[in-house]
Amino acid sequence: MNTSVGSTARLLFAGLRALLVLTLVCGVIYPLAVMGIGQGLFNHQANGSEITSNGKVVGSELIGQRYDLPLKKGEETPAPDLKWFQPRPSNGLGTNSVNTQYKLILSGATNRAGDNEELIQWVKDAKAAVIKDNSVDGYKVKPSDVPPDAVTSSGSGLDPAISPEYARIQVHRVAELNGLDVNQVEKLVNDHTDGRILGFVGEPRVNVLELNIALKALEKA
Repeated sequence: MNTSVGSTARLLFAGLRALLVLTLVCGVIYPLAVMGIGQGLFNHQANGSEITSNGKVVGSELIGQRYDLPLKKGEETPAPDLKWFQPRPSNGLGTNSVNTQYKLILSGATNRAGDNEELIQWVKDAKAAVIKDNSVDGYKVKPSDVPPDAVTSSGSGLDPAISPEYARIQVHRVAELNGLDVNQVEKLVNDHTDGRILGFVGEPRVNVLELNIALKALEKA
């Protein structure tokens, strides 16, 4: 009987010791090591890939933002502020119905099939709007000029980047509404176009927030 009790006690002690060791290693040492490496070697990424303007954090390289006019009376969705470069559509986000105190941005795709009638109509309407909004005196956007990312949302609905093609068809509109030279705005797009990662991964892209920050600086120059 005493031997049995002693064996049980030893087993309990061994289990408790293993629990404490694993808690210390996995719950304290490992997280602190990972955080230390992240802060030391990848400080920018570990802190949210923040983008600053005039010394203030204005967003993240990883999360898209919209550039809209204030919501008018009777409008369900605000109109885009066409002074700025516009991001990809985000009509697949849905609405926040859990905590209505805050207007949360919900990330997610529409998950509709390519032959879904509602999706097809969204794309048609978006394409017509892109052509209308970006056609100015001396520059007409053709339907064939409109790239896919101008009329479709990303899987997250919060894509921070657009294709160089979509950025370029916005150049004339942005230049006209801001009283700038087209060549100046074209140079902004070229300067903010990132190539494929390692030369072959992904597609060339333009971060919309960084581009609009540069546009704002150009306005003040």
